[in-house]
Amino acid sequence: MSGARRVVPAWPRVSRVQAILATLGYLLSEDRQRILMIRRDARPDDIHFGYYNGLGGKLEPDEDVARGMRREIREEAGLECGQIELAGTISWPGFGRGGENWFGFLFRIPTWTGLPRTVSAEGTLHWVPVADVLAGAVPMWESDRHFLPLIFADNPRPFHGVMPFAQGRAVSWSYTV
Repeated sequence: MSGARRVVPAWPRVSRVQAILATLGYLLSEDRQRILMIRRDARPDDIHFGYYNGLGGKLEPDEDVARGMRREIREEAGLECGQIELAGTISWPGFGRGGENWFGFLFRIPTWTGLPRTVSAEGTLHWVPVADVLAGAVPMWESDRHFLPLIFADNPRPFHGVMPFAQGRAVSWSYTV
């Protein structure tokens, strides 16, 4: 076979993807101008230390993504979710501390009940203006700036993205709607 060339990807390929399944949710204020975020400041060994992030975490083996999202919000913020809206999904190959693959289900949460905690086991909770988040005025993973505009668009459409990581940094970003 002459003339055939094999293209080698920028990250290691595997024959099948095995990933940690997780949720990531953004609770909106009533006027939709602020979101509840966690500042990961509880454990200095946390790979997210010092960064602001949505609320969420790993799925338990016996739960679907909606139930997992609701549980994480209850555990981290002490709130009960009303409506939750699937904003999109992201595959994060190589994201974990040991290079594990993660697959996240991202949600907008426009309705909820309760009084939010100010502190959780992971860090402190803060209402942050959406405009500041989108403008990059809030310390967060540099890579979050790629998908957050899709979550908070005026007319959001579900998206499905891939963001491979190598050595703790995103190496590319692509998505479809």
